[in-house]
Amino acid sequence: MTDDRTASAFQFRLAAAELARTREHPEHTANGDEQRYASACYPMSFTKGLEHCGETGLVAHASDFEAFRAAIDDGFVAPFTTRVPVPTGITRRQWEAPTAGVVFEVEGPDPQAVTMPPAPRLGSAELDFEMAEVLELALVRDVHFSAFSSAGPASAELKKSIKCLNALPYATSGFEGRPRITAPGGQLDRQTVFRGSSPGVEVGPYVSQFLLIGNTDPSGDASGVRPEDGRVTYGGQAVDQRVLEARVGDDYMTTWSDWLAVQRGEAVNGDGSGQDFTGKRRFIATPRDLATYVHFDALYQAYLNACLILLSNRTPFDPAFDLLSGSNGHSLLTDPANGQRTPVNAGGFALWGGPHILSLVTEVATRALKAVRFQKFNVHLRLRPEALGGRIERAAEIDSRHPETHGRFGAMAAALEKTLERIEAHNQNVGGEKTRLLPMAFQEGSPMHPTYGAGHATVAGACVTMLKAFFDTSAVFARVDGLAGFYGKAQLEAARADKKGIEFGAYVASEAVDASDAREAVGAGEKLVFQPCSGKEAGCPLTLEGELNKLAANISIGRNMAGVHYYSDYHDSVRMGERIAIGILEEQALGYATDRFVLSVPTFDGDVVRVGAR
Repeated sequence: MTDDRTASAFQFRLAAAELARTREHPEHTANGDEQRYASACYPMSFTKGLEHCGETGLVAHASDFEAFRAAIDDGFVAPFTTRVPVPTGITRRQWEAPTAGVVFEVEGPDPQAVTMPPAPRLGSAELDFEMAEVLELALVRDVHFSAFSSAGPASAELKKSIKCLNALPYATSGFEGRPRITAPGGQLDRQTVFRGSSPGVEVGPYVSQFLLIGNTDPSGDASGVRPEDGRVTYGGQAVDQRVLEARVGDDYMTTWSDWLAVQRGEAVNGDGSGQDFTGKRRFIATPRDLATYVHFDALYQAYLNACLILLSNRTPFDPAFDLLSGSNGHSLLTDPANGQRTPVNAGGFALWGGPHILSLVTEVATRALKAVRFQKFNVHLRLRPEALGGRIERAAEIDSRHPETHGRFGAMAAALEKTLERIEAHNQNVGGEKTRLLPMAFQEGSPMHPTYGAGHATVAGACVTMLKAFFDTSAVFARVDGLAGFYGKAQLEAARADKKGIEFGAYVASEAVDASDAREAVGAGEKLVFQPCSGKEAGCPLTLEGELNKLAANISIGRNMAGVHYYSDYHDSVRMGERIAIGILEEQALGYATDRFVLSVPTFDGDVVRVGAR
């Protein structure tokens, strides 16, 4: 028996290896800006941590960047210290995991078996637009999220942002390449601006329910922890969904000297957090709150929280294997001999149960990070938005010294003039200098690795895909006898039969006193408020698929709100993360030979991928 099992286990490993081997390794293609502008000191490449020119903001010596690129291609950590010249006389930050993309994996796609398309090029309407987007997000960083909804109070600042974005050529031409969800007529409005690109993200409040609500505690006592308390229970413990409250207008890197120090890799935070806090906590109420969340999160924590909420709520698993999970507590098995239906006596745990999905939703994260590191360092080496802000600030100097840029930085500045006028006023108010630099939510700006793809977004795509594979994504958000959660069709039918109260709607953070702008945010975000909807209007009730897609978008675009990523970083990274998760599920499916099952995975593009027993 032992020998048979050993042989079977070996054959399973071989089958998984064969599946991995037959995956086509794609061509990895960058946009060509690194080579196209090499003679202009690599203005479109990631150079953070190298010495920079004080007049142009470009890397001071092209050879320094070339040594950095050579160290990346070498694939070992030591050359980054021994061969790459770096600024001296400062306490400097380290480049983060530049060799992670060249290692091998024993599960899921090889880190180099997934890829991303070329990023938008300098001179393209798309790059102009997504830089404008990041700048506008900085200007509305303290606007309450209630204004990011057609049903909410208007915000004058948000209306200006939408007007500026809709006037840009990329918007008027229909968002070719990486489409956005728009209002009827093809333009952005309060319900669609700064949102993601997947089904359901444009529906309801901006913030996903998974970033606000909690679950119930194990006591089962109505006086215990409830979802609207915003505490996620981990066994006998509870984690508060409220975030640290950063001070309004707390923006950084608005002066040239501060910007230059950060580009040189100086550890400007010292022993601090990189943000200035009030000492209070609140539910996510503004883009600044969301930026704070993604400044300190443990990458997969939002998805682990979401999983715990769904399990506590007894949200049904995918109907195609729900019988195996025993999750709904009243599954009936049909005897093929006599047709009789009896309650099942075996349920899921290590397989098809809570521990199974809880481990998968975290396990995929490290695979996603390795794959995205290869894209960041080895393929694209794309500069961060903060660096492009420096190019705009010194556009005239760069274009004058380097005619091979063909005046494209000046052209970008001209295209974004309306936005940049407001940025100048904002920066003068914050830092005392009338600059066109991108105001950053964090003192250190972006991390010490290139922008494309995005680590947060790739992990989001991978983890959310695991959740969509296991749970019934048609479940809807409701309060049943006052208990909020995601309920399946059978659960709602049972509740109606028992004459329980059912309310559809969504929770949001409490609004500011002046709800159009959180600058006078007395009491904003201190509690959750339930906003009911009829169930007959468009987008009501919220679906689990939509709120999971929204969760991935919130976490990813929350990094844009901080100033550290572009929209394309989100758009392409979540889709790469999705492919990594599906690859892991396909390999694991080879080992589940005892019971028939099918995982139906709604993708970020609205299709469905099915993974099942073979």
